[in-house]
Amino acid sequence: MNDSPNRIPDISCIYQDVTLGPDATVGQYVILGEAPAGMERMPTVIGAKAVIRSHTLIYHGNRIGDGFQTGHHVMVRELNHMGDNVSLGTGSVVEHHVVIGNRVRMHSQVFVPEYCVLEDECWLGPRVVLTNARYPGSPEAKKHLKGVVVGRSARIGANATVLPGVIIGENALVGAGAVVVRDVPAGVVVAGNPARIVNSIDKLPY
Repeated sequence: MNDSPNRIPDISCIYQDVTLGPDATVGQYVILGEAPAGMERMPTVIGAKAVIRSHTLIYHGNRIGDGFQTGHHVMVRELNHMGDNVSLGTGSVVEHHVVIGNRVRMHSQVFVPEYCVLEDECWLGPRVVLTNARYPGSPEAKKHLKGVVVGRSARIGANATVLPGVIIGENALVGAGAVVVRDVPAGVVVAGNPARIVNSIDKLPY
């Protein structure tokens, strides 16, 4: 594989082993296909009609569907799989080995660490933080990483934090600022620190 990037007139850098689908829009200072030092290069595939805004950095080995969009200053690490019509808001970070379904929306400054799963049509509000380190600072912390699972159509409000290994059930709603320390059943509303069930989706006035 050739490590030399192709530079395009708008001051962005797309490596030769990146496949970018038709009708893509790429902003200035975008880098597609970056590889970590010492790691063998892997192809990157981004589907049709992508809109990748300025200062976005996407590492190699990603498989991303059609209709992908980023805000500005987004970082996506290597070896993730994303479905169609995924939107990553400005300043968001997706670490490696993350699985993201179709029509997933993240607002600004969302953090998604390794080994998380975001199922179809889930929604993460501004500054949501998912976590995966059960024993932060431990010499063997990386051996015990466990990502969060966000179920289909679940919604997580602004500034919420979800602890490692927690499963947010399908169509559940996590209130703004909540700290979620245990699994959330499908179809309920949780809020507070620690988050507790306060309502059910079918009783909300909408």
